[in-house]
Amino acid sequence: MARVLVIEDDAAINDVVTTRLARDGHAVTQAFSGSEARLLLGGAGEKDATFDLVVCDLMLPGATGEELVSLIRGQGASTPVIVISARTTAADKVDLLRLGADDYLTKPFDLDELAARVEVQLRHRGAVAPSGEVLRWNRWSLDPEARTLTVAPGEAGEKGGAVSLTKIEFNILEALVRRPNRVFSKSELFELAWGEPFAGDDSTVAVHVSNIRAKLRETGTDNYVKTVWGMGFKLA
Repeated sequence: MARVLVIEDDAAINDVVTTRLARDGHAVTQAFSGSEARLLLGGAGEKDATFDLVVCDLMLPGATGEELVSLIRGQGASTPVIVISARTTAADKVDLLRLGADDYLTKPFDLDELAARVEVQLRHRGAVAPSGEVLRWNRWSLDPEARTLTVAPGEAGEKGGAVSLTKIEFNILEALVRRPNRVFSKSELFELAWGEPFAGDDSTVAVHVSNIRAKLRETGTDNYVKTVWGMGFKLA
């Protein structure tokens, strides 16, 4: 269970985000203004930080989101910060990431995507306790704790067994399996798999998907990852 601070002055958005993250097993604290958040973040620079992750709006009364990100980083804390904002320009995003934010979602955002990005940030920092869950899609079984992919034998005699994946390859498949009906753009997959802002090179994700398919070809499940031309990838 991770300790998450949600800073959002819109009570409806704050409540729905808090409810979703609490449902995922996190201990969530709400703040409805920048000044309230500033008080809660008073110990963020200490070795035992108050929170494992912060979800923060930008337009806040009392103190802006930019000021709160600067406060956290100025105290030397490595607490992950995910910014949610109605600002949509690339310049805004770049400025926040340079300031010290770890991720950026524009409003309106998808709750499942926010939850997935929270899990990515927490996992990278070892703040998520193993849940023992196994993700399944058709003949695939993904174990996020053990970081393994196992393919069941096919009815037509296709080979099953464990498939060796790199860290990035597993992250890509995990993102796809958690949202099997969603088409992920290459930039979204990059940010979920690498845990960092998209670098602008579409070929990076395409190459990793190609490697995944090559490893799965012997099992006959390489066609599970479908290319949606002009958009990205999804599960077939």
